[in-house]
Amino acid sequence: MGYRQLTQTQRYQIFARHDFGVSQRQIARELGIHSSTISRELRRNANFGGYKPEQAQSLSDHRRRTA
Repeated sequence: MGYRQLTQTQRYQIFARHDFGVSQRQIARELGIHSSTISRELRRNANFGGYKPEQAQSLSDHRRRTA
């Protein structure tokens, strides 16, 4: 299994489930991705207002263009 970046839809699903109180491991199982991916996504893209999927996607797009 190779590396794939999260899609915008997956980011919104992470946000909705996390906001609802679902554990990171359960979110990972439901989306079919590794639990460390969820942890990394939430840690990397959280700010004082919490996790924002729009901002996370924007930052991901920027990293893709500059890499």
